Amino acid sequence: MAQLEIGDKAPDFVLPGDGGTNVKLSALKGRKVVVYFYPKDDTSGCTKEACGFNDALPDFGQVAAEIVGISRDPVASHDKFVRKYGLRFRLGADLDGKACEAYGTWVEKSMYGRTYMGIERATFLIDEKGIVRGVWRKVKVPGHVEEVLAAAKAL
Repeated sequence: MAQLEIGDKAPDFVLPGDGGTNVKLSALKGRKVVVYFYPKDDTSGCTKEACGFNDALPDFGQVAAEIVGISRDPVASHDKFVRKYGLRFRLGADLDGKACEAYGTWVEKSMYGRTYMGIERATFLIDEKGIVRGVWRKVKVPGHVEEVLAAAKAL
């Protein structure tokens, strides 16, 4: 599986989204897009990350940047997550894992000596032409939203 790097064309995706509509990257062309991959709805780290992006939406809006979160959770889980935390950006359900594969975020992980496949917390900043301009892998949540916002402002 190839790793996306700065300067690569961002792979397009069409995913079932919260609220019953699809999330399509190419439909956002002409705007900056922050695509972040996260392991699971309504878990501690994922909730902090989602709420961080949600709280910073006005700031991202000032630089014409959209936020899209992607996990392998089903749409019903996304809908519940959005309602529970008042999220105001789109979540895509990567049920078949193709977006995770395309972005190199479906990786082998280990916990308590057990290995398994899962989503690596990662974020990609994509410019108005669909080119990757920022890549953050193995994201640690504290300070991450601010770092991505600074990079979006610098584009």
